[in-house]
Amino acid sequence: MFDFGDKVDKKTSKRREIVFIILSGVFLGTLAVLNILGISRQIDLSFTFFGRNVPFIVFVGVLPYPITFLCTDFISELYGKKRATMIVWVGLLLNIWVLFIMWLGGALPPHPELIDGLPAFDDPNRTFFQIRKWTFGATIASMIAYLTAQFVDVHIFHAIRKLTKGKMLWLRNNGSTLTSQMVDSVAVITVTYLWASDAIMIKMGETVVHGLIILILSNYVYKMVSALLDTIPFIIGTKWLSKYLKLDPTKEFKEREKLTE
Repeated sequence: MFDFGDKVDKKTSKRREIVFIILSGVFLGTLAVLNILGISRQIDLSFTFFGRNVPFIVFVGVLPYPITFLCTDFISELYGKKRATMIVWVGLLLNIWVLFIMWLGGALPPHPELIDGLPAFDDPNRTFFQIRKWTFGATIASMIAYLTAQFVDVHIFHAIRKLTKGKMLWLRNNGSTLTSQMVDSVAVITVTYLWASDAIMIKMGETVVHGLIILILSNYVYKMVSALLDTIPFIIGTKWLSKYLKLDPTKEFKEREKLTE
């Protein structure tokens, strides 16, 4: 049971556990899916603005990514920095588990002949090995970016919370997420290119640097807009969950942080 230093009935204590498990489950499940599908497809959402073409390209794995930050922000706000940090470490272990399963799947027999890391085009094993190759690239890039970005998110969240004395919920939600997602976008695109460059399509006549900058900015803008849009559900969700769980994040976060150390 969670101990926040307050006396609550068993029903409320159970609610706190269930909500924590749900938030953690959504976070970890989303993380696993985006790592496996992460760079398997680039989605072109380019548009025309005042007669000029604006390139906007994102990986399919980035689509559910903002949910992970929303979950850690909820956990940070309701359960404290220690539990949010713990979930970040569990997420790292999940990444390692995904890598192990992918490695094991390729290590077990039969062993097809590989050319540049992949079976022949007519080999039914090619699909798995292609996903395996991209997943390795995406997961390794994600592990580096994930650790950096998530810890930045948690620490900035609580730094802003301390500076504002627990007030201005919208500021710590957006400030932490926008900063950490820029870190994540730069790290994941550059590491992915270095590890699995064949997953990143550079258009004819376009330099690698220009192509990577478009990907980084596109992915960041998507995350930035998502972060701004999730401010309202985060504020509403925090208020509702605070009442539902009988918590007061604004007045008691310092005491809860000490109790969860």
